[in-house]
Amino acid sequence: MRTEQVDSFRAFAASAIPSLRRTALGMTGDPHAADDLVQQTLERMYAAWPRIESGSAPLAYARKALVHSLIDDKRRWWRRAVTLTDDLPEAGTPDARIEAVGADAPVRAALTTLSRRQRLVVLLRHVEGLSVTETAAATGLTEAN
Repeated sequence: MRTEQVDSFRAFAASAIPSLRRTALGMTGDPHAADDLVQQTLERMYAAWPRIESGSAPLAYARKALVHSLIDDKRRWWRRAVTLTDDLPEAGTPDARIEAVGADAPVRAALTTLSRRQRLVVLLRHVEGLSVTETAAATGLTEAN
């Protein structure tokens, strides 16, 4: 990859990481898993950046790649195993918009009753502010679903 393409990818990644992380955090509920998903998404995009950069919507591509990474990640058998330890993880700084979504107990309870795909649609549409068309494109659904 040429130097200007690497610089272009770095600039894109820096601007896209907060949005991608919010979406991943809303879907997984785990900051570490969210960071892993964002990293996997950006790794895939880096490999295809010359092709993606020439397209018109790299952020839309990134959201779709994030959804695919989440689906792939959930299918891995070793992800289902739970490792218990006596040490508590360090607490991170939560994103204020995600915290605002879940701050109200009825809202949090309502979100937990949704399937992963429904929760993703709600997050993309109402937290990230995507249009119905953009949300459908990111999730691979039709607008009617």
